[in-house]
Amino acid sequence: MAKLHLRPVQFVDTPIGRDGEVARLAGGMQWFAAYEAIEGGAKRTVSIAEFDRTLGANDQRAAELHAMIIRPRPPLMLGERTLRFDQPSVAGILNATPDSFSDGGEQNDPVAAGVAMAAAGAALIDVGGESTRPGAELVWEEDEKKRVEPVVRGLVRAGTLVSIDTRKAMVMEAALAAGAGIVNDVAALLWDDRALDVVAKAACPVILMHSPDPAKGPHGGGGYGDVLTEVYDWLEARIAAVVAGGVDRAKIIVDPGIGFGKSLQDNLSLLNGLAMFHGLGCPIMLGASRKRMIGALSNEAPADQRLGGSITLALKGAEAGVQLLRVHDVPETVQALKVWRGMRDQALVGG
Repeated sequence: MAKLHLRPVQFVDTPIGRDGEVARLAGGMQWFAAYEAIEGGAKRTVSIAEFDRTLGANDQRAAELHAMIIRPRPPLMLGERTLRFDQPSVAGILNATPDSFSDGGEQNDPVAAGVAMAAAGAALIDVGGESTRPGAELVWEEDEKKRVEPVVRGLVRAGTLVSIDTRKAMVMEAALAAGAGIVNDVAALLWDDRALDVVAKAACPVILMHSPDPAKGPHGGGGYGDVLTEVYDWLEARIAAVVAGGVDRAKIIVDPGIGFGKSLQDNLSLLNGLAMFHGLGCPIMLGASRKRMIGALSNEAPADQRLGGSITLALKGAEAGVQLLRVHDVPETVQALKVWRGMRDQALVGG
């Protein structure tokens, strides 16, 4: 039997005067007037005004998905810091690596760079010690630990909220002991056999990213029938497995994995369908900053010349209700979001 998926569509500027006709997306700043219901390859549009009487009344999964999509995402209370999900926030990328695809080796003082990102408006600093670019060599876990541990400790001492971007349980343990608040794993806790246990025992939030075959590396696998529903279903199953492994569902964030084992067409389909991932009931992270797809759409612009495309994709995420935007260019993205937020605020009061 084909599984139903719901994608919020027909977004509106304001809910004022439209009671019963629109729904609020994940307790955030976006309202939508209809769903695209996808089932077995067939698609149809169901308005919010008719949803309860038609689809919602006759399909338990539809009712459950709708409840997940509109439910507000509670903030994460992380010591003295609070990470909110009622509006889009920025996670600054801090690579403590010599070979990152876009900024490897540029940070002479990564702690100072991370503090500067926080001062520019980043709600979270995502520290990584291993490049995940295509073709990158595997970093020995001790070396990765030595790269990230002092950076995490320095940022935490400066009062910055930190996530650790790693696949390795040893590195997770060291970073969490140094004060990191969140684990961000491109392998969704599938690359290292101990990773799920580490996160469960730490009772920390975790970001689960999709890639086709995490055990073989973030760029393995590939080839989709319907990339949007397949990535959704993979994340849905992975959330269930991680919860069964002892992780609180309220502490799970999902990432569709733009650029990881996906073609340009796949990435574009995921970006156009981002709002569907709210049906998972978790906050969403979007990591599209400086990705190869931007170069592919702009005369092969090199990684350090993809700011315009990165801002475009960040705003695309904001329009789809994405709560966390993982970016390299923090000041520029924060400014873009402030302008976007100003327009949304004005629209919401009916101006």
